[in-house]
Amino acid sequence: MTPEKISSLQNPRIKQLVKLRDRGPRDEAGVFLVEGYREIRRALEKAVAPAELYYAPEWFLGENEPALIAQAAAAGAQVFELTKAAFAKVAYRERPDGLLAVVPQWRRGLGDLKLPASPLLLVVEAIEKPGNLGTILRGADAAGCDGVIVCDPVTDIFNPNVVRASTGVLFSVPVVVEENTRVRAWLRENKIRVVATTPAAETLYTAADLRGPLAVVMGSEQYGLSEFWLTHADLPVRIPMAGQADSLNVAMATIITLFEAVRQRGGVR
Repeated sequence: MTPEKISSLQNPRIKQLVKLRDRGPRDEAGVFLVEGYREIRRALEKAVAPAELYYAPEWFLGENEPALIAQAAAAGAQVFELTKAAFAKVAYRERPDGLLAVVPQWRRGLGDLKLPASPLLLVVEAIEKPGNLGTILRGADAAGCDGVIVCDPVTDIFNPNVVRASTGVLFSVPVVVEENTRVRAWLRENKIRVVATTPAAETLYTAADLRGPLAVVMGSEQYGLSEFWLTHADLPVRIPMAGQADSLNVAMATIITLFEAVRQRGGVR
């Protein structure tokens, strides 16, 4: 079946794609945008089927795009071909590669996380910047985390820039959005220790025992961890700062702490 070709910037589908950059229309429709070959491929690899796929051959960067389009169509996606100008209208990347998918949102609960005997979890609280959250997800995937729990979110996990910064690993790392109090109760119920990062801690992160069932908790960019997590943490730790800066970017601090836990556990599982 030949895909419908869209050239008009006033086409209703083009207008809807532009609207989906904002959270309200995304949540109302129950979908989100995924742009880029790598990101869409990772969605398909994890059996996340796009509802719609839009492509513009004039933007293609390589020769693998037709196979990906065929794979998405086989998975049930409606496929549309756009002109170069129409794709430029809907793309949110500065340098698009001619592929954009509309993917159904999902919701996971704490009970959906599959925990091994000695889980390594990441809990992030009130992360404000989509790029930071996406980079954090990418780091959690690289560290082999068994799940990421987003507490009291400021940014939407389905924000296009979260998907982009995560390079599509949003589809491979189990992500749960939940309230602080419920998360702490669930961690206690599952006998998972909580390590909280704070500059006020006495214990260096390298001196702490990060083996065994563990949840690393990281706070927001501006305010750090809330008093709730500082009060309920089993062990506060700090990353030493030798220069004039008194803190690191939250994504960088997260990755440093996670990979210390990975080191102590004998490497990525």
